Amino acid sequence: MESPLALYRRYRPETFAEVIGQDHVTEPLRAALAGNRVNHAYLFSGPRGCGKTTSARILARTLNCEKAPVADPCGVCDSCLDLGRGGPGSIDVIEIDAASHGGVDDARDLREKAFFAPVKSRFKVYIIDEAHMVSTQGFNALLKLVEEPPPHLRFIFATTEPEKVIPTIRSRTHHYPFRLIPPRLLTAYLSELCEKEQVTIEPAALPLVVRAGGGSARDTLSVLDQLMGGAGPEGITYALASGLLGYTPDTLLDEVVDAFAAGDGAAVFGVVDKVIETGQDPRRFTEDLLRRLRDLVIVSAVPDAPATGLIDIAEDAAERLVGQAARFGPADLSRAADLVATGLTEMRGATAPRLLLELICARVLLPGADHSTEGVMARLDRLERRMTITGGDPSPAPSVPAEPASVKPTPHAVEPTVVEPVRPPTPEPGPARESPARPTAETPETFETPETPASPQLAAEPTSAPATTSSGSTLTLVDVRRLWPDIVEATKQRRRLTWIYLTQQAQVVGVDDQTLTLGFANAGARDSFDNGGSGEIVRQAAIDVVGHDWRVETIVDPGADPEAAPPPPARSPEPAGPPARTAGDQLGSASSPEPGTAEAPGWARAEPARSADPEAEPTERTQQTERTDPADADGGARPDDSDAESSGLDGAQLLQEALGAQVIDEIPHQ
Repeated sequence: MESPLALYRRYRPETFAEVIGQDHVTEPLRAALAGNRVNHAYLFSGPRGCGKTTSARILARTLNCEKAPVADPCGVCDSCLDLGRGGPGSIDVIEIDAASHGGVDDARDLREKAFFAPVKSRFKVYIIDEAHMVSTQGFNALLKLVEEPPPHLRFIFATTEPEKVIPTIRSRTHHYPFRLIPPRLLTAYLSELCEKEQVTIEPAALPLVVRAGGGSARDTLSVLDQLMGGAGPEGITYALASGLLGYTPDTLLDEVVDAFAAGDGAAVFGVVDKVIETGQDPRRFTEDLLRRLRDLVIVSAVPDAPATGLIDIAEDAAERLVGQAARFGPADLSRAADLVATGLTEMRGATAPRLLLELICARVLLPGADHSTEGVMARLDRLERRMTITGGDPSPAPSVPAEPASVKPTPHAVEPTVVEPVRPPTPEPGPARESPARPTAETPETFETPETPASPQLAAEPTSAPATTSSGSTLTLVDVRRLWPDIVEATKQRRRLTWIYLTQQAQVVGVDDQTLTLGFANAGARDSFDNGGSGEIVRQAAIDVVGHDWRVETIVDPGADPEAAPPPPARSPEPAGPPARTAGDQLGSASSPEPGTAEAPGWARAEPARSADPEAEPTERTQQTERTDPADADGGARPDDSDAESSGLDGAQLLQEALGAQVIDEIPHQ
């Protein structure tokens, strides 16, 4: 049983239409053949394996076709069959390897035989391969023949180095430069060949085959032929291709890139140790790492690069690259790529490649120790990423929520009244409470509204004030969750047990100006987290990553939804002394006072009476929380109510508590 021919020989193109990736050459040649405007000498140049010799054979086959002039050979005449795939060849088409026949004697012998007429074809065609290997004396011997050949003679020179062909020869030919085949076109061609050969191949393995071929059709088909020969029943897998071709597995590249993003030196040097222990070449690993960083730089600049084909990767790896690029900044990626590229150049000829690889990783991990422009830009990039998340304006300013535009007082204004929460119709109001006086110089001006009935539609629309950072900029739950993976990675460097709790048991369920609330799936995990001092670890990690100092609170919340709005913060201890403020006080503080006045506000001079029925208190508090505007009040101030200045809290504290509070604490009876 005869062994089959090599894959690149079995699928060698027979017409210009079958040549892939060289339309800029094949189309003009087909037009010249169809119009019978063929020159006497051609020069085909380009990288190896891109179709120069194949196109020269197709050109000779078309010239000698019995139906010429035609753009494509007929494939049925004797000349077409002789020069076709698997044919014996034609005596009138002579191929010469100039690497072994490039001397002046060979040129003289060719010149003597060229004047004889063809045996059975229209033209005698000389295909001189590797033409740059012809010596200067040989070219000079052929110069007169190439310049003024007999009518039946045609020359086709093929070379990878056209600059080595002497100008006197090159100027007498039509030069057609061939190019490397684009990866996407080559990938589609390989998939088609695998279907014809009935061999399955994983999509992730195709980019490795194309990369190994380097854009050369012949080299790529040789690699594919090798993988087909070693494939098992499952076909060509990614593991087979990466192992046989010597490429670094994606798992190692993902691991080292994630470690660079988290600044985890232990994980980075662990990957280097795996590379050495598994027998891989450190130079190849460095080259693959540089290619991965290049892909991340492109994805960072063009997020849809995998979908548009700007980078040649498998579809399942596109989302992974987008996620990795989001954890870096453009300056970080550019600096890391520059360091790896410089290190790769230094590794050529090095006697200790592992040492150089470890030094490269150390430089990438320490932008703070790099005082060059790239290192400073990398540090600035990290700061800018944090600033874009935590807010913009660093100047401190009080944050007062604006009054909803749809709520307006009625035009028939009467004497000013105090805001009172909506009460259910069933409970009866109880007696009012007296409160001692307090100073009024620090309080804003009174927000006065007409006495109007409460609107049930407005009472059903709850509002919440955004939390503010110490710099005056907003910091929402969405922003904290965007930075949460970096905070978790920072805790891993401090204490691994805390990192395990955060990755397996906890999630962020609420955040405000002072408190970061974590929800745990069960009470045991929360108690272990609190008793082990992990809250301080999380606080320090948040300071390092976000630059904000939170108090970490923990709750048991088995049904916490990561996509839900932030839950209320943990309940703070009640101040000793005078009783706390009522819901009317807090709603009044959410209005927009006019600065520059010392008069005590109306909400500070009276408090609504509590219900006499203790069981109705939860309902009252729920409805008080749903209040959105002073215009929803259903009554005015009562003469029995005392001044709220007796609370013992100044106006700034009341305003701060009203902005940050999301749960109204239970008010004790006097």
